Amino acid sequence: EKMNSAMSEEPDALSVVNQLRDLAADPLNRRAIVQDQGCLPGLILFLDHPNPPVVHSALLALRYLAECRVNREKMKSELGMMLSLQNVIQKTTTPGETKLLASEVYDILQSSNMSDMDSVNEMNYRRRKAQFFLGSTNKRAKTVVLHIDGLDDSSRRNLCEEALLKIKGVISFTFQMAVQRCVVRIRSDLKAEALATAIASTKVMKAQQVVKSESGEEMLVPFQDTPVEVEQNTDLPEYLPEDESPTKEQDKAVSRVGSHPEGAASWLSTAANFLSRSFYW
Repeated sequence: EKMNSAMSEEPDALSVVNQLRDLAADPLNRRAIVQDQGCLPGLILFLDHPNPPVVHSALLALRYLAECRVNREKMKSELGMMLSLQNVIQKTTTPGETKLLASEVYDILQSSNMSDMDSVNEMNYRRRKAQFFLGSTNKRAKTVVLHIDGLDDSSRRNLCEEALLKIKGVISFTFQMAVQRCVVRIRSDLKAEALATAIASTKVMKAQQVVKSESGEEMLVPFQDTPVEVEQNTDLPEYLPEDESPTKEQDKAVSRVGSHPEGAASWLSTAANFLSRSFYW
């Protein structure tokens, strides 16, 4: 009977954490979510959830929330936050992509009140430690910057998201709609050409890689037209890019079309009510 009950609760947990993740993707909601009495403790509890997609989705939500600098101190001091992140990183059963994401959130929060030098030293230490737990076969992640011809509205962006999410080895991505770019974090053993193949599969977009010359100038390098075999990703939930664009102007460009504060408040209320019914703290 307990097993049946747990199975029936499973979709609710994933549904709620995905709602929180989607709300956190909008910069306008981030302060409200952290100020809410139930949402942050709920996300921390989700980090210890037995279902890996729930943990990954909770980490993405926390990564979004940590983008807002005023949230970081409260997040860091929240009961169980740093310990739960450490547990995710150190657990042998945690997928590699999830460990990297947890380490990134930990780095951001840990460095929130340090001097610049202390912050750099701590983040380097954390990355080395995360690398140790990932094991020798899982090398450090790398960043690929793509210029995507045809990335000019929200429907194209959704197509691009769906294509990238299908690739095994993609950790996260950020869109800069104002300049038709996508910054993708991938495992170092994944070829950048696989990203181009996936984007070309949309039939309406084509990717070129953005690289810097020796003089520091940016150049666009086209990928070869030969398709690369892409290993499909089957065990991660759908999710949105991990952070907002680096400038305020681009933030506006990537804000969700049709976001309404009233709708966000309603979703937040629903999520908070679910958490208050489901957990005790």
